[in-house]
Amino acid sequence: MKRSSAHTGIIAQEQTSLSVREFMKVFTELTKFRITALVSFTTGLGYILGARELSFTLFYVIAGIFLLAAASSSLNHWQERQTDALMERTKHRPIPSGRIEPSVALYLSLGLLFSGSVVLLMSTNFTTFLVGIFTFLWYNGVYTPLKRKTAFAIIPGALVGALPPVAGWTAAGGDITNSAVIMIAAYFFIWQIPHFWLLLMLYGSDYEKGGFPTLNRIFSAEQIKRITFMWLVGNILTAMLIPLFVYINYMASFVLLAVISAWMFYVSVRFLNSRGERKDIRNTFLAINFYTLLLITILAADKLIKVF
Repeated sequence: MKRSSAHTGIIAQEQTSLSVREFMKVFTELTKFRITALVSFTTGLGYILGARELSFTLFYVIAGIFLLAAASSSLNHWQERQTDALMERTKHRPIPSGRIEPSVALYLSLGLLFSGSVVLLMSTNFTTFLVGIFTFLWYNGVYTPLKRKTAFAIIPGALVGALPPVAGWTAAGGDITNSAVIMIAAYFFIWQIPHFWLLLMLYGSDYEKGGFPTLNRIFSAEQIKRITFMWLVGNILTAMLIPLFVYINYMASFVLLAVISAWMFYVSVRFLNSRGERKDIRNTFLAINFYTLLLITILAADKLIKVF
């Protein structure tokens, strides 16, 4: 009997650990962890560039904006649960796959929204809180329903990606109208548009299955490729303009910025001259994301090395 009890206890323990792992997987998917992690990086960049000296406020604003972004993503899963079930790319998400009830995702979103709001209100300032809440409302209240109405919803929707560095900047005590933070925000605004349209080139037919209007119904594949190329070039040019507004401390930072921009331009031209195969589109999609991560790293490191 003792053996049997011990064996039963081990099985129960294994089942519990499996359920915890599954919950963590569902939580990661609901909160779109990779996207919210990037939001945290851009928030941190805004704080680092705006701060005269570093403090624990950096971690508080990153945590607060991360929680709000996670809340927004979870609510988006709930809002689009029916269309997600229609698309191959999204039908395995937690809600349409039945791994979690819609109400649980909704309550989780509300809990994350409350937690993020408290963190920002208690540890930063009211302006930062307003930026965070406005971003949440714009994504879920404006952009998400607008996607059902127009294929160009990403243009106003890109404002969502522009605001996290602004939140970091204001948390550091920076002026929200400062040209430096506006330029940083402009980069992330522009970046989101080719980022999304490259995804559209990969999954356009899937979006149509979900009932979303797409550029595929307005332009040919070649036209979409050319439009996306122009946005890629615009993104690179915006990055190269950043040193005119954000003080760069070291020549090495200028050189690195020029090198990665030249590389991204090469990738963009290669994409333009390609046949538009999935491999070419995917490689360009990965490149523009990597380029942005490198840009964040260079700008943040330039300031941090100076501070320390």
